[in-house]
Amino acid sequence: MLGENHSLTHEFPEHLDTINQLTANDTSFAETAKNYNSLDKEIRELELRGNPIDDNEMNALKHNRAELKDWLYSKIMSA
Repeated sequence: MLGENHSLTHEFPEHLDTINQLTANDTSFAETAKNYNSLDKEIRELELRGNPIDDNEMNALKHNRAELKDWLYSKIMSA
């Protein structure tokens, strides 16, 4: 769905306490979460403006978001 929110807290609301704890205590997690949320916002804005980039670029952005999300989820589950 276009323009759908995939922010970290929206994707994993059941882990909000863990996300907040990791963000406060793990600089690597905090920086990666910031990058993930920023990339998600960029993708949403591009989708809502009618995808003003080519499909390969959009797919690369979404792939990067998925990789960041996987890493973050792994850290959340390990905490």
